[in-house]
Amino acid sequence: MIGLPKRTLPKAARDKLREYQAEIDALPDYAARVEQAKASFSSQNRKGNATFDAVKKALTAMCCGARRCAYCEDSAADEVEHVRPKSLYPEATFVWSNYLYACGPCNGPKNDHYAVFAHASGVRTEVSRPPKAPVLPPVPGDPAFIDPRAEDPTAFLALDLRDTFFFVPRKARGTREYERAQYTIKTLGLNTRDYLPKARQQAFKDYKAHLAQYRASLAEAAPERRLRRLEQDIRERGHPTVWAEMKRQHQQLPALRELFRAVPDALTW
Repeated sequence: MIGLPKRTLPKAARDKLREYQAEIDALPDYAARVEQAKASFSSQNRKGNATFDAVKKALTAMCCGARRCAYCEDSAADEVEHVRPKSLYPEATFVWSNYLYACGPCNGPKNDHYAVFAHASGVRTEVSRPPKAPVLPPVPGDPAFIDPRAEDPTAFLALDLRDTFFFVPRKARGTREYERAQYTIKTLGLNTRDYLPKARQQAFKDYKAHLAQYRASLAEAAPERRLRRLEQDIRERGHPTVWAEMKRQHQQLPALRELFRAVPDALTW
C-alpha cells in the first residue's frame, strides 16, 4: 500500500454526489440513513450512470499498474470501496474522498470491518455491527484502519525485503502507529494470502532486473530515448510499494546499494 495520488472529479459529478448524499443526510433517523445509504449506493453505482462512470475513471487513474487494487496492488481493481463503511458511516456514502478501487479478495474480508481509537478511552474499539444487532452509530474515535486516500501507508508499514516479503509495522510495539499497522495488515489479509508475498518477491526481482538493465544501458552510453523508456518501464510496473521500499532500504541491502549507487537518479523515480 502506498498513498494514492490526488484526483478531482468533474464538477457535474461532484455536484451529483453531493445531491445523492443530501438525500441520505436529510433523513432524521440514523438507522433510516443506513438503509438509504445501502439502497442508494446500490442503485447509483452502475454502468451508464454518468456520475459513477466519472468516479470509476478517476479511480482508475489513481491505480497502480493495469488498474491494480489500491490495497494489495496485485489483483484487478473492480469494486468501488468505501474506506469508512457506509453501513457505519452513512454520511460518507457519496463522499469522493472515501472511495478507492479495490479487488474482491481485499474488499470482501474488509467489508464492514472497522475499528477506532475511542475518544473516551483511547482504546482500539471494533465498531463493526454484528448481524441482527441494533443499528446504532459507532462510538466516536480516530480510525485504526490506514486510509491510503488521506495518509501515506508507508509511514506505518514496512516490507521485509530480506526474507518473507511480509508487511510489518514500522513503529515500535505499544504505539498507536503499530496498532494501526497490525490492524490494517490483518483486516486486509496482506500476509495471510500466500500468493501476495510471492508476488511481492517476484516484483522485487523484476525491479532489480530492470534497474540492472538501466545501469548497463547507462554504462553503454545508450541513447537518451532508450534510457527514458527504461525509466518509464520501472515507474509503471506493478507493486509500487516494493519499489518504494527498495529505495528506502537500499543502504541496508548490498545488492541494492550497488545498483542505486550506479543509478542515483532512480531514488527519485
